[in-house]
Amino acid sequence: MAALRRLGPEDWQDFRDIRLRSLADSPDAFGSTLDREQAFTEAEWRRRLTGPVYVVFDPHPVAMGGIFDNAGTPHLWGMWTEPAHRGRGHARTILDALIPPGTRAQLDVNVANASARTAYERYGFVATGELQPLRPGSDQHVELMVLQHQGT
Repeated sequence: MAALRRLGPEDWQDFRDIRLRSLADSPDAFGSTLDREQAFTEAEWRRRLTGPVYVVFDPHPVAMGGIFDNAGTPHLWGMWTEPAHRGRGHARTILDALIPPGTRAQLDVNVANASARTAYERYGFVATGELQPLRPGSDQHVELMVLQHQGT
């Protein structure tokens, strides 16, 4: 049975496990790279868990997402679900945990990732047309999406 849990610094090994798997599976979904994050120390993994990060366990970590404050607006990052567990509502569960009702939020999504875009649109996010490179030197782009309302 899948269970949602907010991770704290003491959960750094579970976080490292799922984050590195996400970067290996979907390298074009994130602004960071597997090579970069494989070099992180335990202290860096713990530090990254001071903000809200939620993980679905079934029984190991199978989905994750986090949020940080971007000039007063919650910004989602790191959303990922293990391929064998997609389509089970884990992303919605994590979004519900991260975003209080009525809160405006934002995220960046790769313009080539139609399935992620669809999931976010179902949740209520809308595209802004604001594009930027996925990361420095990348020929891929992410688009800013904002949450207009939840539960659509």
